[in-house]
Amino acid sequence: MIIRSDLPFYICLYFSQNSYLNLNAIMSFQKKLLEWYKENCRPFPWRKNIKPYNVWLSEIILQQTRAAQGLPYYKSFISNFPTIEHLAAAKEDQIMRLWQGLGYYSRARNLHATAKTITHDYYGRFPDDFNQIKSLKGIGDYTASAIVSICFGQEQAVVDGNVYRVLSRIFGMDQPIDVSGAHKIYKQKAQNLMKGAAPGDFNQAIMEFGALQCTPKKPICQDCIFKNQCIAFQKAKVSFLPVKAKKVKVKSRYLHFFVLIDKHKNTLLQKREGNGIWQNLYQFPLIETFTKQKQFQKFQLESLLADLQITSDFVINKWNHEPVLQKLTHQNLEINFWIVNLAESTNLEIKSSQTHHYPMPKALQNFRDKFFIN
Repeated sequence: MIIRSDLPFYICLYFSQNSYLNLNAIMSFQKKLLEWYKENCRPFPWRKNIKPYNVWLSEIILQQTRAAQGLPYYKSFISNFPTIEHLAAAKEDQIMRLWQGLGYYSRARNLHATAKTITHDYYGRFPDDFNQIKSLKGIGDYTASAIVSICFGQEQAVVDGNVYRVLSRIFGMDQPIDVSGAHKIYKQKAQNLMKGAAPGDFNQAIMEFGALQCTPKKPICQDCIFKNQCIAFQKAKVSFLPVKAKKVKVKSRYLHFFVLIDKHKNTLLQKREGNGIWQNLYQFPLIETFTKQKQFQKFQLESLLADLQITSDFVINKWNHEPVLQKLTHQNLEINFWIVNLAESTNLEIKSSQTHHYPMPKALQNFRDKFFIN
């Protein structure tokens, strides 16, 4: 923990004139937060071995992902790709296979692209310039701030969901966090609070505090180090902060996957193209309907098989009695699997026992592991 006592006069003057924050309040906030962090921080491997590659990898994996879920993925990536050059040289399918189950697969594709850029344009060394880092694919203000503060000691405050929540509750900030300009307001607030502290420690401390203490649901308010200063706690507004102005519109989708099996136990997988969900992952042939559909007419499947240049007779059975439900940020998926046993040998080229080599979305991966392996 580092708190400077030799702050320039103009900084002291600025805070002494600022009715919202003053230097004593800032130093008190820092002291409490950093002492709490020292006692409560989780011993993650990227905190023991602080390198830009490790920090970057951990931050990308932990976006939209809980630490407990992301930790095994981090260890797997470090094991398979110990350096950024190893990651850059990997095949995309290998990366996507390791990423299976984490969701938000564009993160994995951007991870690969940035590894190539750093390897080829920066000779394998992460730049230490904030704006250069932020210009890399898949890296925004938050990730760039984490890297430069933790690895290079630069005063760039991070603002993620945890930080929004901590700041809005403690300081009673009711500006909606999902509107234009919100990030700038909250970042400036965090930037002011960081002044004089070790940037990396401060950023990790405030994120950790939001993850463990000031949680979205059932925060531990009675034992909180800030309960006497927390405006949300004092005014019984904890459950109302932070404020979101927009309601997420959720679309329902009905996906029907047809698992083709010929007499040699071969099957068919297709690689998803385009920019939708699960880009570049593999799937069984798909029909998407606008409404729930418990049965398919024979001509619908015959049309699908004709597109695949398959003319064999077949027997079809539904595998799951109830749809597999998967909730994404803006979509609710209802997934059904239909087993299509073909009477003749066909042009199916993938052995059922080899399907685990192909990266798939989590729901399809779960089906594959139950149907083909067990």
